Amino acid sequence: MSTLQAQVALAQRVLALAESETLAMTKKARELKAQGVQVINLSIGEPDFKTPDHICEAAKKAIDDGFTFYPPVAGFPELRQGIAQKLKRDNGLPWEAENVVVSTGAKQSLANVLLSLINPGDEVLILAPYWVSYRELVKLAEGTPVVLTASLEQGFKVSPEQLEKAITPRTKAIMYSSPSNPTGAVYTEAELRALAAVIEKHEQIYVIADEIYEYITYRPEGYFSMGAIPAVADRVITVNGFSKGYAMTGWRLGYIGAAKWIAAACEKIQGQVTSGTCSIAQRAAIAAINGDLAPSHQMTKAYHQRRDLIVSLANQIPGMKTYVPEGAFYLFPDISAFFGKSNGQYHIANANDLCNYLIDQAHVALVPGDAFGAPNHLRISYAASEEQIREAMQRLQQYLALLQ
Repeated sequence: MSTLQAQVALAQRVLALAESETLAMTKKARELKAQGVQVINLSIGEPDFKTPDHICEAAKKAIDDGFTFYPPVAGFPELRQGIAQKLKRDNGLPWEAENVVVSTGAKQSLANVLLSLINPGDEVLILAPYWVSYRELVKLAEGTPVVLTASLEQGFKVSPEQLEKAITPRTKAIMYSSPSNPTGAVYTEAELRALAAVIEKHEQIYVIADEIYEYITYRPEGYFSMGAIPAVADRVITVNGFSKGYAMTGWRLGYIGAAKWIAAACEKIQGQVTSGTCSIAQRAAIAAINGDLAPSHQMTKAYHQRRDLIVSLANQIPGMKTYVPEGAFYLFPDISAFFGKSNGQYHIANANDLCNYLIDQAHVALVPGDAFGAPNHLRISYAASEEQIREAMQRLQQYLALLQ
């Protein structure tokens, strides 16, 4: 079949979707590595730590104990109860097990929510910079993504005034992540309360709060969830999971905490798509949610040290405009000072050009900011060893200096 024939045969929803830029750059890095190139891959948002031992042991025990059959669609009751207790303890959310749905990763959780709430033409306000899949998931649900952009000077956080101005009669939902992928920005309690005061006035609007990086937060005052604000609590869908805070990316476990009718809708959607997620992974998750958080805190401490290292190194690169992330494990510098410059056959017109130049010449894989709704930026993951961070930043400094 020719390319043209394939395009005619494929559904419009597929043709309308963009490829994930993070996965595309990771794929290119792997291809170069396979050719023997010593690539440092700082494009992927994946902890470089192993899953803690007590979680792995629970998975092994689950196999020995015969947990090899279909699990309930919404998750094992013990896991849902453990998550509900965690949401009360850590986030002040009023949910019980019936309000929780466990899915195959937080990405599926987000898709379930959007497919449950969004009708064709409904507008979803996406606070930018945003995670790469938000726009595409909204489009897949036949909604209309509306992007609200916060600049580096704003700390990458949208103001209540921006939010109020963007709301229309067609606005159905708001999506954001905090700590943010790609910026590491963390909305404070005061900032979330100010946004909630706007949302409270518009009863048709729901909030999808992506808190997957919750445990990777460096603010001394701790973490706050919008779902803990009583005036909007029943309209906030909190999305979280095990990938980041517990270093369990490959286990594929996410969840939501939401009003019972929303949870029931997500369970209905999931029942027709994947059913319940992996039984063995769920038993491991029970050990994670009820177990010792010391390994998670140790990982966060390491990320904090790496954050300080990469910020100090980035500040030494002329033309790279930086800031200090408050959570997650990304730096999202403004690199527009390099636009219009060249080095041999490489002419840098935008962030895509710069990332291609840097992977080809410096052999460092990064992600262009266009994928996150911020074309003047690029994302650097510091979920890597300090040795890799030092080497990568040295290469960046060397090859950026060659652009004239």
